[in-house]
Amino acid sequence: MKIYAIGDLHLSLASGKPMDIFGDHWKDHHQLIEKNWKEMITENDLVLLPGDLSWAMKLDEAASDLNWLGELPGRKIITKGNHDYWWSSVTQIRKILLPGIIPLQHAAWDAGTAVITGTRGWTTPLSEEYDEEKDEKIYRRELQRLALALESAAEMRKKEKPLIVMMHYPPVVSGKATGFSQMLSERGADICIYGHIHCSPGQWPEGLDVEIDGVKYMNVSADYLDFKPLRIIWQ
Repeated sequence: MKIYAIGDLHLSLASGKPMDIFGDHWKDHHQLIEKNWKEMITENDLVLLPGDLSWAMKLDEAASDLNWLGELPGRKIITKGNHDYWWSSVTQIRKILLPGIIPLQHAAWDAGTAVITGTRGWTTPLSEEYDEEKDEKIYRRELQRLALALESAAEMRKKEKPLIVMMHYPPVVSGKATGFSQMLSERGADICIYGHIHCSPGQWPEGLDVEIDGVKYMNVSADYLDFKPLRIIWQ
């Protein structure tokens, strides 16, 4: 089994919301993702998708996007992003998912060769857009949720198994540590994948893929990866 990751699919198969309003590189992006996915990934592989999967507002409206995802090869683990308004309770989500899609919310899953856990995260005090009055409470709450996710992973993790953490919001800012990254280091995470960030081609900032205090951070936003899933390797 190989492990891959790609986030921020921003699907809209039912609603028809075009992503190419954000640039020509987004034109028919779901077809490009599907092509690359099928060329790389087999039914035995695992794909991690850290949020912003669908533009749908309600769970039933997300069915087309989730079914499209479910029909692609491999097992998938999904977590929530800030635009996943359709994400209700995990119990309700499981009812409409095709077999092979696993929703994680402050919980962990034993993939055999690695333990996977995840949570959404939030804007950190180091971010330019951070507003203390608006964001501080949510930031603190998301720190608590990350702690819950890591506690869940600790219960099933063996020392020889790497710990991969899925977050939607970047847990590091311009290569600098935050409360999220400090917790990840303290709890022994090996890899943290994240998304949320989007830029025009050739304009990506530095410090998106870094290693801080023993944790390897990888930006896996779909457009950052040129819509091609990234193989996760920890050795």
